[in-house]
Amino acid sequence: MFIGTSILVIFPIIASFFLSFTDWNFVTGINGFNFIGLANFKELFNDANFLKSLTNNIILLLAIPIGLFISLILAVVINKHVYFKDFFKVIYFMPFISSVVAIAIVFQVLFHPTLGPINQLLMSLGVENPPGWIADVDFALPSVMLILIWTNIGFQLIIYLAGLQNIPKELYEAAEMDGATAWYQFREITVPLVSPTTFLLLVTGLISSFKVFDLIIVLTNGGPAYSTSIPVVYLYEQAFVELRTGYASTIALVVLAVVLLITWLQIVVQKKWVNY
Repeated sequence: MFIGTSILVIFPIIASFFLSFTDWNFVTGINGFNFIGLANFKELFNDANFLKSLTNNIILLLAIPIGLFISLILAVVINKHVYFKDFFKVIYFMPFISSVVAIAIVFQVLFHPTLGPINQLLMSLGVENPPGWIADVDFALPSVMLILIWTNIGFQLIIYLAGLQNIPKELYEAAEMDGATAWYQFREITVPLVSPTTFLLLVTGLISSFKVFDLIIVLTNGGPAYSTSIPVVYLYEQAFVELRTGYASTIALVVLAVVLLITWLQIVVQKKWVNY
């Protein structure tokens, strides 16, 4: 385990840190290291495409709390008012365990601007100019967000169901005896008592949003006009298309710093809303 972790994790992290201060690429070989100091970092923060990718990723973060809210509502409904709960658990969980490449290909067909079933339906309902979805600069990123929400709902739903089953039923019974409405019980009992679960899903979800690679590569390849590009996709482009390994390593370090900052902020803020 130590050897595997060292080769696959520790060494690449150290190498990325070292390479971020060089202009090395795959073509020059191991003798082509030229130390350029902070030049990569200066270029990066003046790179309009990287800044656009980072902005896209920050917008993409909004999909996580939206998905958590939908998942919690579904979990509450399934936990209380639905028969065949195990059947619905499987149905909602299927997208999460499905191939991301297959999902991307299916949504390429669904979101096709002219021949896709979604726009065909909209036009049949009288919508003259339906959105171009993944082919439209304004709708491409929201389309990716919709897919992310859909694929993650199943996992979040299962975790929330586990959290709901740990809430004592006596609390709801006492609230009903006091005349509390269903909304009041949800707001004052359910939401606070599943807040540790929400915090777990929020942290892991926000971190995973910075690693959405295969879906975007297959679905849009970062386009159109970098409207769906995020730092990890731009990193791949710089490392394996432009062969700028040093510059790509700089992107990796900046992404790591952003993820650590967001995680730290969540840990600090959670003290005010998470109830253990």
